[in-house]
Amino acid sequence: MSKKFIRNFMLSSGILLLLCIFVVVLFDPFFQYHKPLKGLKAVLTDKEYQCVGSLKTFDYDSVIAGSSVSENYYNDWFNQGFDCNVIKAIRSYGATADLCYLLDIAFSCQDLKYVFYNLDPSALTADPKTTYELTGCPMYLYDDNYINDVEYWLNKGVLMEKIPYMVANSLIGDYDENNSYNWAQWKEFNSDMILGLYIRKPSISEMKPEKYYEDVLRKNLDLLTERINSHPETVFYIFIPPYSMLWWDNIYREGDTEAYLYNLEQAMQELVRYDNVKLFYFQNNREIITNLENYMDIIHFSPDINRYICESLIDGKHQVNEENYRKNISEMKELSDEIVQKLVKPYEERIKVDIYDD
Repeated sequence: MSKKFIRNFMLSSGILLLLCIFVVVLFDPFFQYHKPLKGLKAVLTDKEYQCVGSLKTFDYDSVIAGSSVSENYYNDWFNQGFDCNVIKAIRSYGATADLCYLLDIAFSCQDLKYVFYNLDPSALTADPKTTYELTGCPMYLYDDNYINDVEYWLNKGVLMEKIPYMVANSLIGDYDENNSYNWAQWKEFNSDMILGLYIRKPSISEMKPEKYYEDVLRKNLDLLTERINSHPETVFYIFIPPYSMLWWDNIYREGDTEAYLYNLEQAMQELVRYDNVKLFYFQNNREIITNLENYMDIIHFSPDINRYICESLIDGKHQVNEENYRKNISEMKELSDEIVQKLVKPYEERIKVDIYDD
């Protein structure tokens, strides 16, 4: 093999590598370096790969922060209702530390008018440490070190799949940018779905003490309130979503009801103290949570409920304050008791039982 051939091969390979890098940086489907090129849409479908980049490079003044139940909000509901420009800061698990990590990025890049924050009850009991690295997220996209972006630049999946997908959805597809990360269009929400996916624990565990999660509760509240305190100019619309009555049946059988209600009461007591917080509670909405036609599984509700929550935030419905937060928890305690004693009974024949339960 001649030296000339080797030299030409190396030159050609180098040019090819540079061309690959140029194409990835130019189109940038994970939005690490810039917002979409003129004529292309912000096609956001891979939150683990795109969320951080979009928060760093997009133009916005508000964020929707939350777990997978927040993915089905239509962004323009908030834009129209609050006169803002919103994008999503999504983490499937919705743990407090993970969402605060995303909020920190957003605050470092933009002056935020509003944070629309979905507070899941499980977030109050989650490990108060970020889980991105632990769960295998592409950390080279999460830091500000361009050197390790080689994993992005020379990624066959990015070149052959992600870039063509973005271009196709921008030019010939019907992708709606307001539906970022939305997964609902491929799902069904009805009683057959939720009952088919709910595997019920046949035994009932001993009820945990109400302060069982006290340590992690306080740490998670500290994480959230630190952001609230640090950004008094931002209004935090914090809302606790309406899980189905089968979720309440499940936590009763796990012995978690009293501890979860205590956590919620403590969170409310803390959050209503802040002038820049508007707190909303939807879990005790009987009409929603007892209607299994609203759900895909015990947690995930239909986009109609997402729309209802957004409209409630706009109209100030279901808002919690210092005068009524205890009343809300008391109502939820009564409703949770009614659920396990009465309301779930008609569905028991259709509920699958966990045969591996101890």
